[in-house]
Amino acid sequence: MPASAKASPLHEPIRPAPVEHAPVVETAGALVWRVRQDALQVRLIHRPRYDDWSWPKGKLDTGEAFPTAAAREVAEETGAPVSLGVPLPGLQYLTSDGSVKRVHYWAARRAPRRSAPVTARAPVSDVDPQEIDDVVWLDVAEASARLTRAVDRGPLEALVEEHENGRLDTHAVVIARHGRAEARSRWVGGEQDRPLTPIGHAQAVAAVPVLAAYGVEAVATSMWERCSATISPYAQAADVDTARYETFTEAHHERKPGRVAAAVRAMLESRRSSVLCTHRPVLPTVLDVLGQHARRSVADMLPTVDPFLEPGEMIVAHVAQMKSGPRVVAAEIAAPPLY
Repeated sequence: MPASAKASPLHEPIRPAPVEHAPVVETAGALVWRVRQDALQVRLIHRPRYDDWSWPKGKLDTGEAFPTAAAREVAEETGAPVSLGVPLPGLQYLTSDGSVKRVHYWAARRAPRRSAPVTARAPVSDVDPQEIDDVVWLDVAEASARLTRAVDRGPLEALVEEHENGRLDTHAVVIARHGRAEARSRWVGGEQDRPLTPIGHAQAVAAVPVLAAYGVEAVATSMWERCSATISPYAQAADVDTARYETFTEAHHERKPGRVAAAVRAMLESRRSSVLCTHRPVLPTVLDVLGQHARRSVADMLPTVDPFLEPGEMIVAHVAQMKSGPRVVAAEIAAPPLY
């Protein structure tokens, strides 16, 4: 995958071996779902140019992350904004011109147009009737029958399985490590004031559309400067308040890690998608809480080796509310691209 668009699910999508020397076209999209009268429905689009029914998807813009592209393409092709949920199996196939097309899919739900994450996104163009001339909601059985390509049924089957197992209705808890900061050895001020480098500020800006794609509504951070500065661009773009806590600083965590664990558990129990920006020494406690509440297959894929996340990287935990409590049913690592 291109370095400029790095974003990899911990649960990897289907990726057959690429054809040697064939050019690769990276695309992203989503299966938009809802439940009506206890029936799971999905949204299909019709493209007159190809006379086919398929899932909304499209090519990445230059320097665009996969989640950002998925949310943008769905909005452009259906006319409605969405927030991404659990990742679904992707596809890879040869096109008529000999290229290899890779498609990265997520489950997604419609997002209110005036919500914080939609506010934080760049405007999208209206649906072009020459590109998309019909958008319909269908029950899954009818959708499966109407899909033009058989391979498109794979992501649908995965979506249905997640729904049947109570793992489709989720909210996101994003754990972000602050962007690249000035080296401790070169900083003469207090540790709480050590700032981001220019690269760190660029990472903070690049994170905005990624956080928006996952529908982040609430922002929490360590009150130290490098964390606050990392999350500030998103809070400003989304027009939301930032909750700054001493609890998530390195010094406070060293004394009372239990408070960090309790705060992360509260984020899992909430139904609001949120982001927490903190420091590398705090991550083991955060990841331990995620692992305790995760499916075994997900817990086994969480980072276990220091530094756990690189500066500017994020773990996106998808959380379902089960009878036994919150459960992390899927997780991804996202590294916002730098332009």
